[in-house]
Amino acid sequence: MNNEAYLALGSNMGDRELYLKNALISLSNNSSIEIVNISSIYETDPVGYTDQSEFLNMVIHIKTDLTAFELLKVTQTIEKKLERKRDVEWGPRTLDLDILLYNHENIETEQLIVPHPRMFERSFVLVPLFELNSNAVNPTTEVLVSVIIEQLSDKKGVRIWKQKNGEDVFALTES
Repeated sequence: MNNEAYLALGSNMGDRELYLKNALISLSNNSSIEIVNISSIYETDPVGYTDQSEFLNMVIHIKTDLTAFELLKVTQTIEKKLERKRDVEWGPRTLDLDILLYNHENIETEQLIVPHPRMFERSFVLVPLFELNSNAVNPTTEVLVSVIIEQLSDKKGVRIWKQKNGEDVFALTES
């Protein structure tokens, strides 16, 4: 697998943990994707549209043979399979799967922007990313994620919900 990527997963409708688990299973069942590591699960306050339930969020590190655009198609297919609806911008959803980083590339097209355009404004993305890679940087500015997190005001809205430990790191992907 030639490419490395970080994906964000989030859910705030129904059985939030089950949606995350099913997304992980779907990703791990794809022969072109290897899940390298997963973060703890964080419960987070909604951002943008705040009149909704709290989210469960996490980040995963993957290796893949897929291009960034092929990976986007896979994530959108999984979202659709798990009944993702896009009724309200930043509104409630069963599942949100976003490509945060893909290798060290900057991609800007109508279909895909990498790094994710708002990820460096959101603690609910950066805190679990930092958990997986304390040396992660914004590939556009080369600023460390740890430095960016320190400057964000929404850190209090990100709380550990299910702590990852070394022994059960892949427990969510077990059927």
